[in-house]
Amino acid sequence: MRCRSMTLALAAGAALVSGVTPLVAQVPGAEQQIAGAVSAAPEGMRAKATVIGYRNYHRMATLREGTNEMVCLADDPSESSWHVACYHRDLEPFMARGRALNAAGASRSEIDSVRLAEIQSGAIKLPDGPRALFNLYASGDSVDAATGLAHGTTAMQSVYIPYATAESTGLPARPGNGLPWIMYPGKPWAHIMLMR
Repeated sequence: MRCRSMTLALAAGAALVSGVTPLVAQVPGAEQQIAGAVSAAPEGMRAKATVIGYRNYHRMATLREGTNEMVCLADDPSESSWHVACYHRDLEPFMARGRALNAAGASRSEIDSVRLAEIQSGAIKLPDGPRALFNLYASGDSVDAATGLAHGTTAMQSVYIPYATAESTGLPARPGNGLPWIMYPGKPWAHIMLMR
């Protein structure tokens, strides 16, 4: 199995010899990005999911148009750790706006402030019921460059329920004892956190 760190080093060296910027050479192929991205989704939802990935650093593009309710994000190859996510398509306006603000250099509090104002104005429409988000995390050197899949992943799932609170769900507002809990209670982006 080839590790991503070795592959990236070889790609960077080859790029220097050929005169290509190493950052562009380090972006995995679409097939590997798609395989890695959809690995976060439940198995039955992977084949028809839309996948958003990278053509080169910080230039995201749709790698595959899907036909089901899932949108999956490929790992950002400029990051040292590996992270992929899949979520219900109804969350895409909220997620896409966060990505755009982040790319523009906005801080976490600025992103929250802008998105809140846009939700309140109706510019961003959130779903009126629960929607799922699935995440997988791993160290960057645990990725098989040939397949795009990581080994030894940590999973984290969330269920977005706009404006949910501890009182409306019966869940605690803080983590503890491995139990599900409500993060950002009362906010439009309130969600139940599920870790395993």
